[in-house]
Amino acid sequence: MSLERMIKNMAGDAKRASRAMRSLESGQKDDALLKMAERLLSAREIISAENQKDLKAARDAGLSAAMLDRLTLSEPVIGAMADGLREVAALPDPVGAVPGMWKRPNGLLVGRVRIPLGVIGFIFESRPNVTVDAAALCIKSGNAVILKGGSEAIHSNMVLGRLLAEALQEVGIPEKAVQVIPTTEREAVNALISMEDEIDVIIPRGGEGLIRFVTRNSRIPVLKHYKGVCHIYVDQSASLDMAKDICFNAKVQRPGVCNALETLLVHEDIAARFLPQMGKQFQRAGVEIRGCPKTLTLIPDAVTATESDWPAEFLDLVLAVKVVGSMDEALDHIEAYGSQHTEAIITNDYDRSQRFLAQVDSSVVLVNASTRFNDGNQLGLGAEIGINTSKLHAFGPMGLEELTTTKFVVYGQGQTRK
Repeated sequence: MSLERMIKNMAGDAKRASRAMRSLESGQKDDALLKMAERLLSAREIISAENQKDLKAARDAGLSAAMLDRLTLSEPVIGAMADGLREVAALPDPVGAVPGMWKRPNGLLVGRVRIPLGVIGFIFESRPNVTVDAAALCIKSGNAVILKGGSEAIHSNMVLGRLLAEALQEVGIPEKAVQVIPTTEREAVNALISMEDEIDVIIPRGGEGLIRFVTRNSRIPVLKHYKGVCHIYVDQSASLDMAKDICFNAKVQRPGVCNALETLLVHEDIAARFLPQMGKQFQRAGVEIRGCPKTLTLIPDAVTATESDWPAEFLDLVLAVKVVGSMDEALDHIEAYGSQHTEAIITNDYDRSQRFLAQVDSSVVLVNASTRFNDGNQLGLGAEIGINTSKLHAFGPMGLEELTTTKFVVYGQGQTRK
């Protein structure tokens, strides 16, 4: 069987499964998630054995220590995956919720009801635990999902997919509601993103190169974000102690993630009081500072920032710093170089905070808080399948509700249109 025919068959199976998923009771979906958790825990040794195959291949290929860490399904990671399934089971079910209903003058009762998206194609890299996270969210929101993981995790992803499908079958849900593409061939991505008749949405999660490739070539709507060029603007009225804590957390806690601080903007009125101490704190933590000319006078060990630094997502202990003359200049800089991901202002001025919230066009905008809070769990969604910066049909972290849409329902009593 050709690769394209295999993907076509999987997509057809997923579409048929999605029809059954639409009418599932919440309890049945929750039972499936709890069974999945049980299966993962009882199959720890099997999962570990398959994961060791991936780890050996990764070591032989010379993958970095960071990549090996992401790839490893240790005992605590398997336990965390099971906990995640239970947490999703405990979340409210968005399917069937009625956001609003109203009566028309002719007596028609019109409302909206929340429904699943249908079939989701999920393309991701490196971390096999994402297989479980994505499947849990899709099942709870009534969707079928086809998962295409990275070649480095093929054995891990396949065993996880099999265990999840067995749990579905055990509770009477079509096992084809969760499928893992069983190949490392890159052409599988091309085949998946061409199945516009069977798949409703594509969600890529990985490096910018992967996401741009999928977006350029997909025939199916794509929910994605290319990168996280996140800014913090320290306003002239900011509490400097608070600003130091927030900026340090945003940059240093986990520099390799998409919601880490990449560019720091500081109002010139407080730059001389703020940047020298902030710079020392960053440099003690190993952060390389790339600054504008004014920054260099305040942090002598900084290096000169180039034009390419302002739109950069470093994903490392590197920070671009610019002193700005006004809030307008800060807003202009964010508009020019931001990625609509996450922006924050540190200020004690209410009016300026409200202006920042209104004028910054990003999926999450914060006042006096770290950019690291752009995360589904941290924002109270329970979990997320990714962060969308394309605005349609969701903007920001995508939890259960963002994996649904609404349709109109109309109740009549014999009305006809005149």
